[in-house]
Amino acid sequence: MKKPSAAVIIGASGGIGAAVLKRFEDDSSVDIVIAISRNIGSNSDKTFWMKSDYSETSINSVTNNLAERNLSIRYVVIATGILHKQEAGIMPEKRIASLQAAALEKVFAANTFTPILWLKSLSQLLNKSQQTNIAVLSARVGSISDNQLGGWYSYRASKAALNMLLKSLAIEFSLRFPKVKLTAFHPGTTNTELSKPFQNNIPKEKLFEAEFVADQLHKLLAASAPDGRLSFQDWQHKEIQW
Repeated sequence: MKKPSAAVIIGASGGIGAAVLKRFEDDSSVDIVIAISRNIGSNSDKTFWMKSDYSETSINSVTNNLAERNLSIRYVVIATGILHKQEAGIMPEKRIASLQAAALEKVFAANTFTPILWLKSLSQLLNKSQQTNIAVLSARVGSISDNQLGGWYSYRASKAALNMLLKSLAIEFSLRFPKVKLTAFHPGTTNTELSKPFQNNIPKEKLFEAEFVADQLHKLLAASAPDGRLSFQDWQHKEIQW
């Protein structure tokens, strides 16, 4: 009996995550959509919600639950992360004097540690014969060679570190799971809570709605073929320098 084809969306209640979820609900090539988030929505005929607080214990518990469902994981999108959290004193740092250890730890935990721990756990569900396309939200500001302005220390560094972890994982997967394709995806400035404090100076044509970004990401995932490497691409499907 053929296993149901699944898309797993992590961070499914966020701005981009919710739009990606909707896009996969409309994808007839996917039988079931697994939506994972701290806050869960309502199940439907196609979508099943699972709650996670993104701790390592919770991540492993969700993966074990998925393993019992005997699904064929076709797509994985990890749409988690933070740029600011004003109530916790986290804002992008313009100068090194603004750096605080606690803020660094929280930004790295959300942007770097959480995505790679999800992929560590979900790797149990992969196999050599099944193609799986995986996208993780990164950011152009995580590019070391593209950094011309400085600042945003913790956010830039957390995304650069994420890219390095994904690069190493792509090399490992090329040997263990040759039909897996990994992509670090830069969505552009998207009209979500993450970017709201920084939208004033963004030209209207460069501020994207989440639905547009989700459509661009879906097109990229659907067209990407396994090649044993990590791609770092933007919403236009253009390569970004490391």
